Amino acid sequence: MRVLGVNAVFHDPAAALVVDGEIVAAAEEERFSRRKHGKRPVPFSTWELPELSARWCLEQAGIDAADLDAVAYSYDPTLGRSLDTTDPTAGEWEGLRTLYAERSPRFLRTALPGLDPGIVRFVPHHVSHAASAHLAAGFDDAAVLVLDGRGERSSHLAGHAVDGDLRVLATQDLPHSLGLLYEGVTEHLGFLRSSDEYKVMALASYGEPTHLEALRRLVHTTGNGGFEAPAVDWTAFAPPVAPGGTWCEAHANLAASVQARLEEVVVELGCWLHERTGSPNLAMAGGVALNCVANSHLARCGPFRRIWVQPAAGDSGTALGAALHVAHQLGDRVTPMGTAALGRGFDDRQVEAALRTAAVPYERPADIAVAAAEILAADGIVAWFQGRSEFGPRALGHRSLLAHPGRAENLERLNDVKGREQFRPVAPMVLAERAADIFRGPLPSPYMLFTHEVEPAWRHQIPAVVHVDGTARIQTVDRRDEPLVAAMLDAFEARTRLPVVVNTSLNTAGRPMVDDPRDALECFGSAPVDALAVGPFLLRRPGRPHG
Repeated sequence: MRVLGVNAVFHDPAAALVVDGEIVAAAEEERFSRRKHGKRPVPFSTWELPELSARWCLEQAGIDAADLDAVAYSYDPTLGRSLDTTDPTAGEWEGLRTLYAERSPRFLRTALPGLDPGIVRFVPHHVSHAASAHLAAGFDDAAVLVLDGRGERSSHLAGHAVDGDLRVLATQDLPHSLGLLYEGVTEHLGFLRSSDEYKVMALASYGEPTHLEALRRLVHTTGNGGFEAPAVDWTAFAPPVAPGGTWCEAHANLAASVQARLEEVVVELGCWLHERTGSPNLAMAGGVALNCVANSHLARCGPFRRIWVQPAAGDSGTALGAALHVAHQLGDRVTPMGTAALGRGFDDRQVEAALRTAAVPYERPADIAVAAAEILAADGIVAWFQGRSEFGPRALGHRSLLAHPGRAENLERLNDVKGREQFRPVAPMVLAERAADIFRGPLPSPYMLFTHEVEPAWRHQIPAVVHVDGTARIQTVDRRDEPLVAAMLDAFEARTRLPVVVNTSLNTAGRPMVDDPRDALECFGSAPVDALAVGPFLLRRPGRPHG
């Protein structure tokens, strides 16, 4: 079966293609449109279909819309209802429900000429999230936990998946939502409401949970798999911060309090779910599952032996989940997700053509991994563009900015390069076989979805990647899956005796990660980066460290 998955609701529109149970391609629309989170600058733009990414997915498989057996849309309009909550208004919800039910198939056909509207299937939002986790994880038996801001009418799903079939055990109706709770405090602290939650997570490490008892009274589990998380007047805890404003201790304490309460509630929900399923495995998705600190708290304090989190846990991942769900329903045996490198890739000929068009000087060293390692060892910053782009918000060694971890000032330097807040951490990448010597926490961790304590003996050796609380959000590299990244790490260690390299996403503030060679050239041209390693080719900035 050939199943195209589509997400176009709320934010992060994306497309994914599953053929005969195999994930062929998956990509966010933002990588093509160059609009962060794939949305135009309007308050609520539901009809941002992933036209460009969907067409690319079909091209990747050499098929067109008429060849599809099904299109899985990760929203079920029949589940919508009037809601007296946040945007959109209650009346708009009813209008959107009707619009989806009557027009979605026709609108998809406009975007994908040749599509038969009769093959469009609506998959509930949280079922799509759940499928993106339990079907992609490869567990035969798994508890499933989905937490996000909102779906059609709920914000949470707890279930049990056995041999690919999901049994829903509990849901939580809106307006109670842990995701919306976190969105609310994100906005109160001066960040973008539905895309900057990770900044609150970073800020929390600078504060103390002084409001934890008050939040425990407001936000709590209900004993039946659900929870209460009403809207909170955050001004009772700290004054609001205007966009672009500054933060003080009170704001860091508020962030720490909300983060701590989120971690407690997630563990309580996990314990309830484990009691009902008895499964040693947990598969997670939904935007809240991108909170790597909460994930680590659950791994440390919860009852599960193994936890797998979808790398694209936010709404973009529902495109993949919807496709996997429908493929399973149609009888295909779904192959687990072995990599997040599911986006666009470019061969050497295409890369060199882009370099020639740009008329920039470049070279082709004998070994690009060694050449990059030499520049890193000399304290240069390297833009690293290799292979297929990552699906999800994390740069995992395909669209990355790399730097020396042994110089504490490189944290500030990278944040300046990216134009972002100085309290934001950067991440270490390390070979999987070396990780346990340096970091304590869930291993392996190939998708940067957990935090790890840095062994005290190593903290002064790799200060650029150690957060203020002594942790790091690591990426472990399996040399069998990532031979080029492994070769770069080997070459860097041979020159520095450090088995770790700084890794952060290859983009600047407000822009999506680079996706094609032209994006990489534009970023290299506008940011103070010392070198660009794009495929086998190397561009050097004159007068900068060359190794």
